[in-house]
Amino acid sequence: MFGLSEQNLSGRRCIWVNGPVIVGVGPSGLAVSACLREQGIPFVVIERADCIASLWQRCTYDRLKLHLPKKFCQLPKLPFPEEYPEYPTKRQFIRYLENYAKKFDIKPQFNESVQSAKYDKTCGVWRVKTVSTTGSFPSETEYICQKLVVATGENAEGVVPEIEGLQEFSGEVIHAKDYKSGEKYTGKKVLVVGCGNSGMEVSLDLSNHNAKPSMVVRSSVHVLPREILGKSTFDLAMMLMKWLPLWLVDKLLLILSWLILGNTQRYGIRRPNLGPLQLKNYHGKTPVLDIGALARIRSGDIKVVTGITRFHQSSVQLINGDILEIDSVVLATGYCSNVPYWLQESELFGKNGFPKRQSPNGWKGKEGLYAAGFTRRGLAGVSADAMKIAQDIGNDCKEELNQKKRKVATHRRCISTF
Repeated sequence: MFGLSEQNLSGRRCIWVNGPVIVGVGPSGLAVSACLREQGIPFVVIERADCIASLWQRCTYDRLKLHLPKKFCQLPKLPFPEEYPEYPTKRQFIRYLENYAKKFDIKPQFNESVQSAKYDKTCGVWRVKTVSTTGSFPSETEYICQKLVVATGENAEGVVPEIEGLQEFSGEVIHAKDYKSGEKYTGKKVLVVGCGNSGMEVSLDLSNHNAKPSMVVRSSVHVLPREILGKSTFDLAMMLMKWLPLWLVDKLLLILSWLILGNTQRYGIRRPNLGPLQLKNYHGKTPVLDIGALARIRSGDIKVVTGITRFHQSSVQLINGDILEIDSVVLATGYCSNVPYWLQESELFGKNGFPKRQSPNGWKGKEGLYAAGFTRRGLAGVSADAMKIAQDIGNDCKEELNQKKRKVATHRRCISTF
């Protein structure tokens, strides 16, 4: 799959990679790998888990479906099967990714956790140090390459907020990444902290299993119908943006949402001052696409509560002074990038683990460094990044090859003249 040379230095393997090293084999790493494969460029993919797309396979709830139509979620070079529904299920999407890896012969180095990646200015190479996550005696490996693709994604780690008294609470506390189904919560009072897409869907799933969910809505959020007049809301927005300014598209979406969903503020869900598309573009905050949770909020099956002051042993105190008795807590408090923990670089990436420059200009840094899948534009952004990165690396490879050919030709002319 890749050209390399290997040495053993002081018990640590040292591998020279003739091509880029790609860190992460979620959708971003797979997409970059496939685009490189199409150009015949060798590469190595490093993955800390033992499977592709571990976030999808290990850290998502059972009822999850893609929020957008499949045409906006397919990776480069391979569309979804025609028989897949408009919104593929979690299992279908994982199967698609597995087939994708098989089609493009992507064979990652599994169970290798990157400890550090640093550019060696003296030698002009990246040094990527990993530790094996299997076996009783973890082994160390150092990959040396001239190009590094960061593809660990926007959602590498679950965010667990510091809330006063949370450790005192005697019931179960889990992050949404560990939530699978509401089946075991039947009849229980569950507090869902967070009102994004995950918080809404977890609350809906709990309600479907006859639990008693209360959802914490601390800040404002846009809730939009997933479809408007039988057409995907996202698809409609993309179509309108071809002809209208962003602010006007936002106005139209909000008017249509009000006609379909009503005034969400009546149920304790305030809308931000900035429109949903502007908020997404400027601050990366994704609107919630409603698939039934709002109807359960209207009926009272899902209770909306204000922010939290502190937890007690079997209850939670809210900002408005109310005390809520609860059995369990699900923290739908989002995810973050883990890039700052291992990448020793400060020009392309900021302290939050995202590129400093906004999309579409944050995919390339200096010294052969690339960022794939950090556009806050979902799988569509992943595909766009992958194609640009592979094309840029391909152009560099062609230029290097042309330089070698010119040197050979010059050498031959010199010999001929001699």
